[in-house]
Amino acid sequence: MNKVLVALATCLVCSVAVAQVGTTVTEGAKATSEKAQQLGDQAKAAVESQPDKAVDKTKAEVHKAKAHHHAKKAKEAADNITK
Repeated sequence: MNKVLVALATCLVCSVAVAQVGTTVTEGAKATSEKAQQLGDQAKAAVESQPDKAVDKTKAEVHKAKAHHHAKKAKEAADNITK
């Protein structure tokens, strides 16, 4: 009976670790995507005239904020893996 409980506890710990790694990878990918969109909007705004320029600058700021949020969540998930 003890061997079964140890095996179940081990499986539970492994599944939690895998879920955290998955979260880290997912959030990291989202952060990278948002950063790429931010850079694209900044480049687009650099060659446009008003009012499109202002719209693209605002979009770039939104993407930057989202990228920061996803990077923070990825870092927290990575920190939770080691705990």
